[in-house]
Amino acid sequence: MDRTQSIEALAALAHETRLDVFRLLVKRGAAGMAAGEIGETLGVRQNTMSANLAVLSRAGLIRSEREGRSITYFADFDGMRGLLGFLMEDCCGGNPALCQPVLDEIACAC
Repeated sequence: MDRTQSIEALAALAHETRLDVFRLLVKRGAAGMAAGEIGETLGVRQNTMSANLAVLSRAGLIRSEREGRSITYFADFDGMRGLLGFLMEDCCGGNPALCQPVLDEIACAC
């Protein structure tokens, strides 16, 4: 993930509802959730939820799969790993290999 993508991802997460959505989808893992179920769980109206899901999707933090008329959303763990990797890129005195165990520990293989 580059600097511009990281700024977009951080900006997407700098909103209460979007942060809640992302954390909920991380918790759901491979099962994901339908848009309506996300809105219902978080108490957010459909049109507001759609806008927030679009922001998270453009930021590379979530992905979706359409099945007929239903859309299921998932946390994009590759996007999350990319953001974490960018944030930790220069850690440990510029030796990112030393931080790899930390990244491996906090980013599940979902």
